[in-house]
Amino acid sequence: MAEKDNKQQLQKIQQLKDGIGTVFVGNTGAVHNLLIGFLSGLNVLIEDIPGVGKTTLAKTLARSAALDFARIQFTPDLLPGDIIGMTVWSVEKREFVFKPGAIMHQFILADEVNRASARTQSSLLEAMQEHSVTVDGVTYPLPEPFFVIATQNPISFTGTFPLPEAQVDRFGVAFSIGYPSEHDEAGILTRFQETDPLSALNPVIQPNEVSDIRARVRSVFVDKKIKDFIVAIARKTRASTKIRLGMSPRASQHLLLAAQACAFLDGRAFVIPEDVTAVSEVVIPHRVLLKAEARMENLSAQEIVRELVAGVKMPTGIGP
Repeated sequence: MAEKDNKQQLQKIQQLKDGIGTVFVGNTGAVHNLLIGFLSGLNVLIEDIPGVGKTTLAKTLARSAALDFARIQFTPDLLPGDIIGMTVWSVEKREFVFKPGAIMHQFILADEVNRASARTQSSLLEAMQEHSVTVDGVTYPLPEPFFVIATQNPISFTGTFPLPEAQVDRFGVAFSIGYPSEHDEAGILTRFQETDPLSALNPVIQPNEVSDIRARVRSVFVDKKIKDFIVAIARKTRASTKIRLGMSPRASQHLLLAAQACAFLDGRAFVIPEDVTAVSEVVIPHRVLLKAEARMENLSAQEIVRELVAGVKMPTGIGP
């Protein structure tokens, strides 16, 4: 029965990919990484220049999964109350009542999140971690399944504020889309020439099915050797002479969840070491801070993490 359910869920995910492919043209790796985050319940950060399809990709996934969607445009004058809500005086009830903010939706697109101040950025912290918001001492749960995609402009762009380390660490998956190939860019022009294909996109999966798939992902078997492998990777980032701040325990948890999602997407009921190494490039680099010496050598976090992971001995004899 479980095998039949897995097959049906994988068919749904393939339909989800196909639906996204009717709108988003180009980087299939970006779609895969997005699904890793979405199916494991890990929030996603996409850093790239404007106009490469970050918002289109997010809106396409939200519509394909029939989730209640809200786009929050982050600007310097945006306030925390605009996001999480506030208590206001009701003349009719003669008392203060809670006015929900824009965060009260299942699927949140935090667009250009680093254009807002650190105070406003921090309003997402509780929502991303606990799936709730607290206003005037009262905690309100967010609708499930809950998911955040944030986009940010390169830090060198005008009017950007760096995301605090605590904020970045709550994003389980981070990646860039990049410029499309010549062939893909021509396809974009053709596809969007007369109509917007997003408007014709129909849902292929329902919110309750998303919750079921996330539960199934968490049930993917993880051998103790895999957990030890992840711990070894985390400890190596903390001991590296090129890294000032290594992986947090939360990052280790996210690496495990992403590896489970990777195994599930491959149709396996257990995680293998290659799953861990595959997702390490989108789970680890954004949350480690390099030392000045490494930056002076023009080394990237991706290069250093790839080298560190390759230096950890892979476990063998893995199976359910």
